[in-house]
Amino acid sequence: MPDLPALPPGSVIGIVGGGQLGRMLALAAGRLGFDVAILEPEPDSPAARVAAHVIVGAYDDPAALKALAALAQVVTYEFENVPAGAVAQLQAMGVTVAPGPQALAAAQDRFAEKTFLNANGAPTVAFAAADTSDEAVEAVARIGAPALMKTRREGYDGKGQRWVETAAAAARVFAELGSVPVIVEAPADFARELSVIAARGRDGATAVYPLAENHHENGILRRSLAPARATPALSDQAERIAARVLQGLDYVGVIGIELFELRDGTLLVNEFAPRVHNTGHWTQDGCEVDQFEQHIRAVAGWPLGPTAAIARVEMLNLLGEEANAWVRLAHEPETRIHLYGKREAKPGRKMGHINKVKPL
Repeated sequence: MPDLPALPPGSVIGIVGGGQLGRMLALAAGRLGFDVAILEPEPDSPAARVAAHVIVGAYDDPAALKALAALAQVVTYEFENVPAGAVAQLQAMGVTVAPGPQALAAAQDRFAEKTFLNANGAPTVAFAAADTSDEAVEAVARIGAPALMKTRREGYDGKGQRWVETAAAAARVFAELGSVPVIVEAPADFARELSVIAARGRDGATAVYPLAENHHENGILRRSLAPARATPALSDQAERIAARVLQGLDYVGVIGIELFELRDGTLLVNEFAPRVHNTGHWTQDGCEVDQFEQHIRAVAGWPLGPTAAIARVEMLNLLGEEANAWVRLAHEPETRIHLYGKREAKPGRKMGHINKVKPL
C-alpha cells in the first residue's frame, strides 16, 4: 500500500456495499469524525441511511466509481465479491483500496484461497479442484468420500455447496451446483468451530482479538461465544495463523479467519473473509475497540486500538421476524441490540444481532 499520511477527521472513506457491515463501518467511522461515501446499487440500503454521501450504481459502473474516487481518500468494502475490475478502476484513478487486490483474488476463489493458505503455513483439509464432471468424479475418488463439493466462486451462508457421499454421485452433485468449477474438500473431524478476528495497519502492526466459538444452523451462523475457552497454546496457534495470513496478503484492515479445532487441539483454517466478520460482532460490546472501529483505524492509517476483552459475550443473529422481538429484548438488562434497518424481514435473512453481556 502507498505510504500515505494518516487521514485526519473530516476525510471521506468510501465503502463499496451498503448492507449491514457497511452500515456498522459507517457508524464507526462517524464516531471517529470521518464522513462516509457508500457505493451501492440499491437506493435505500441500510448503510446509505447513515452515510454522508450515497452513490447509487453498480459496483463496476465506471461513472459511479469515478464519483466515488472524486469523494474518497481511501476505499474499502463490506463483502469479498467486489468485482476485481472495480478495484483496478479505482486504483487507476489514484485511489487507495484497502484491503488490496491480492486479498480479494484469494478470497474470491476457494481453490486459490486454500492454495494460498497452505503456501503460507496455514493448514487446511485436503482439497482438489475440478472443472468438469469427469474431474469431479476423479477428485472425489482421490480425496475420498464423503467429501464436500463447493463452487470455487460465489456462495455464502451454506449456499453453493453439497456433500458427496460416494465417488459415483460426484457427477450428479457437480451438475446440481451448475456444472461450474468446484473444489472438493475432505471432511474435518472437528471438535468445534472457532474464529479469530485480526487486523493489520498500514505500518505492518497487527492486533488479534480473543477466539470466538461459533455455532451454525443450516449453514448460517447462529451464535458466537467469546472469549472462547482456550488454552494459551491454542490461542498462540490461532495468532500465528493470523500473522501468516496477514503478512502473506500484505493486508491492511480487519480479517475474519474461520477455524476448525480438531480433537487433538490442532487448528485448521476453513476459510477467511477480507473484511469485518459476523463472528466478530461480539467485539462491539465485549472489547475495548470493536472490529468496525479497528477496520476504520487501519484503512485510515491510524494506530490500531487495543483488542482486550472487557466482558464475556454471547452473540445471537436475529433472522427474519426474530428481530420483531425487539421490545422483549430491550427489557433484558444484559442484552445489547444491533438492528440493521432492513425494510423486509425474509426467512433466514440477517435482520440484526444481539450481544448478551456478562462479566469476565
